[in-house]
Amino acid sequence: MTSQNVTVAVVGSGYMGGGIAQVLALSGATVRIADVSEEIARKNYGRLLDEAREFVADGLFPQDAVERLEANLSPAASIEEAVAEADFIEEAVPEKLEIKHETLRRISAAARPDAIIGSNTSTILIASLAEAVERPERFLGVHFSNPAPFIPGVELIPHPGTDESLIPFVEGLVAATGKESARVKDATGFVLNRLQYALFHEASQIVEEGIATPEDIDTIVRTTFGFRLPVFGPFAIADMAGLDVYSFCYASLQTRWPERFATPESLKELVEAGKFGTKSGEGYLDVPAERIPELVAYRNRAYVAMKKLMDELGPAPIHTDN
Repeated sequence: MTSQNVTVAVVGSGYMGGGIAQVLALSGATVRIADVSEEIARKNYGRLLDEAREFVADGLFPQDAVERLEANLSPAASIEEAVAEADFIEEAVPEKLEIKHETLRRISAAARPDAIIGSNTSTILIASLAEAVERPERFLGVHFSNPAPFIPGVELIPHPGTDESLIPFVEGLVAATGKESARVKDATGFVLNRLQYALFHEASQIVEEGIATPEDIDTIVRTTFGFRLPVFGPFAIADMAGLDVYSFCYASLQTRWPERFATPESLKELVEAGKFGTKSGEGYLDVPAERIPELVAYRNRAYVAMKKLMDELGPAPIHTDN
């Protein structure tokens, strides 16, 4: 799918909304941005063009990015004007239920009856937001990540009343930006933040127990298991490590935290069935035995390439010299 001939409105033109508007406009969609006033929308429009010039200079945006944004992106005088002719509308206002409800009421009252409405909320249940939407069957969560121009994953979160026949259109719109979407159910934290905060919670407890400093924990995460994550998700990593090994590690952790690190039922069932991951050809993700050498070779190339990339970039500028 191409975004050409698709009209989009982004309501909320700040850091997140502005980044979403940039990537949609760069993909060829006609994008109108709106905010609490025309003045703010125009000011943010100028900021987005200035940012794009910097991104082009740094090699982060294509050379013609500014021209494409000038052709496809424009500020609107009001929310109502922005959404009036839109095929898709993305709400990206502050993460407060009352603000989002008020905004979604205005959007759905002014939008075409067939317009699809998405919310960029990262924490609020989509069903709760849907209460403010006229014809809520056209509403779903479309959660971009910060910074929106550069993070490639997008969560798509239908609520129980969403018309699922609309989701392929949104998937296509996201794909046209070069991003990858995943459908998840409407549940507290969705997937991204539930996992992200679980890691942060455990990391902060390690600091509080005096086991390691924040700096050393960051080093361990980014150079060990975190190093794998750009290439493989947790289930692929577990399958390659061996689910029987995971089971033994859970048993070790349970000597101190029997409940916190209780062995997942799905892991128990797979191990009991002799499904240990890639070593047995079956696990969470079934990889045929004949493809394991190819997978291992890909893994090794990916990790070497990642290390070269990190060496080229150099250390992140977050440490002060002593």
